[in-house]
Amino acid sequence: MEERNLRKEKIGVVVSNKMQKTIVVAVKMKEKHPIYGKFVNKTTKFYAHDEQESCNIGDTVRIMETRPLSKSKRWRIVEIIERAK
Repeated sequence: MEERNLRKEKIGVVVSNKMQKTIVVAVKMKEKHPIYGKFVNKTTKFYAHDEQESCNIGDTVRIMETRPLSKSKRWRIVEIIERAK
């Protein structure tokens, strides 16, 4: 039996759920500037698969890397960490 590689996981906030079975998750990260050394906030958006359409805007979710599901979807929801207030 072959072992699969560990899949990447990220935690982010849902910024859009307008599509069918798809959400957009914004992941924030701090990155050090190569020359000046200052930490800069960077935001990256990921399209994630939401089979039950249970996520709402503002929810904090954990997403996991998966096989390509469409042209731009390569992530799926693992769990909803916190619901929006």
